[in-house]
Amino acid sequence: MKNWIVVTGASGSMGRVAVKKMAEEGYPVVMACRNLEKGEAIRQEILQEVPGAVIEQIELQLASRESVRQFVNALGDRKIAGLFNNAGIKNSRYHVAESGIEHTMEVNYLAPALLTILLTPLFETGARIVNMVSLTTKYAHIDINWPEWGSDRFSQLRTYGSTKLAFLYFSIAYARQNPSLFVNVADPGIVDSNMISMDKWYDPLADIFFRPFIKTPEQGVRSALSALHTEKQLCYFVGKKENPIPSRFLENKLVEQLWQQLRELLNLSL
Repeated sequence: MKNWIVVTGASGSMGRVAVKKMAEEGYPVVMACRNLEKGEAIRQEILQEVPGAVIEQIELQLASRESVRQFVNALGDRKIAGLFNNAGIKNSRYHVAESGIEHTMEVNYLAPALLTILLTPLFETGARIVNMVSLTTKYAHIDINWPEWGSDRFSQLRTYGSTKLAFLYFSIAYARQNPSLFVNVADPGIVDSNMISMDKWYDPLADIFFRPFIKTPEQGVRSALSALHTEKQLCYFVGKKENPIPSRFLENKLVEQLWQQLRELLNLSL
């Protein structure tokens, strides 16, 4: 039997598609879900659609580092063929996670980085790690002090983009530390999901005039599915296209600086 695929945010629209596609290919899949009730309903649906599929659900609360560690422990010694870091959040207001770090940063960057690092001993040689970034990454800006930015520098879109940029830098550093793994990033574009809601008065109007013209979850997850099958390293997948991650990211000094900073923020010896 093939080794396991782990999908975070598996109860979301793109997560569901990814779980089903990998199950159809004969992979056993672990659904990492925050909402177990919703996740179980989706698991049962996929089991009906893909007879013989092997799908398990394990709780994962990315706002809690203890939950991340419990998730990894629950996997036991099973070997992992692929990890799709799909889960993410776009907060409309400033608040902090259990760690004391701003919540968006914790969920979109630090927690999936911690998860990936802790799973490293379970990855088979040539395992695929796919980290979801965003088109906002291209316009975001961070510096080495950004974990200390307070509520006065919080902005829904800017903060979200900053976390995705940091996750891109993490992907580069992690790939260099683990050359036997295929580490890549995927950009889904603008997808018809809860992530496009801004928690603003104009959301209902956007649903009417904007949603019908954006990507479906099936279209949005296509880039990540391509990355889960590649034998390339450090590529940027968008739609049907794949290109090397641009040199302005690969050669940025923040790659190494943020990697070293993780030691302190995650209390890890890397």
